[in-house]
Amino acid sequence: MSETDISADLAACAQAHARLHQTLDGLDDAAVRAPSLLPGWTVGHVLTHLARNADSVVRRLDGAARGELVEQYEGGQPGRAAEIEDGQGRGAAELIADVLAADAAVEAAFARTPAEVWQGQVKAGDGRLIPATYLLFARWREVEVHHADLGLGYGWQQWPDGLVARWLPELLAGLAGRADERALAAWMLGRAPAPELRPWG
Repeated sequence: MSETDISADLAACAQAHARLHQTLDGLDDAAVRAPSLLPGWTVGHVLTHLARNADSVVRRLDGAARGELVEQYEGGQPGRAAEIEDGQGRGAAELIADVLAADAAVEAAFARTPAEVWQGQVKAGDGRLIPATYLLFARWREVEVHHADLGLGYGWQQWPDGLVARWLPELLAGLAGRADERALAAWMLGRAPAPELRPWG
């Protein structure tokens, strides 16, 4: 990935953070305790997840700078779930401050990461090794998707063209593993309803 591409992803991520922050401005305690668009999660759950995801990007980049491969979340997926549950019940002011600080920290981590670290690898959530540069796109899409999941007026209709153009081929490539392939082909040919998709991973 070139320096130009890295700079473009840095800018896209910062813009996604800025749009999210506009949505959060003025939220009260009732708003953060309301249900989000994700089943079983309140707005507070989604905001806590966004903040802890930012932390996970920082910890992996900082680990890579030390020559270490670290897990995305301390304690793995159970640790991730516990942190979200522990944080979701906070008041609006604390939740928003957490998101703002976490976003600032991840942008600072992106800015200080040297070229040799970007050329290395980090761990994905499932333990696979991925290019460190992929964290830029991963954070961008994470913010865009969960911004829409908040159910606070920003929806998938507002996702940037660049995000959709880059991500859609990857999503389409994974469809065959998440549905009956004949049903999927029939749907894409307009011959059948959309098939049920199996969960991610």
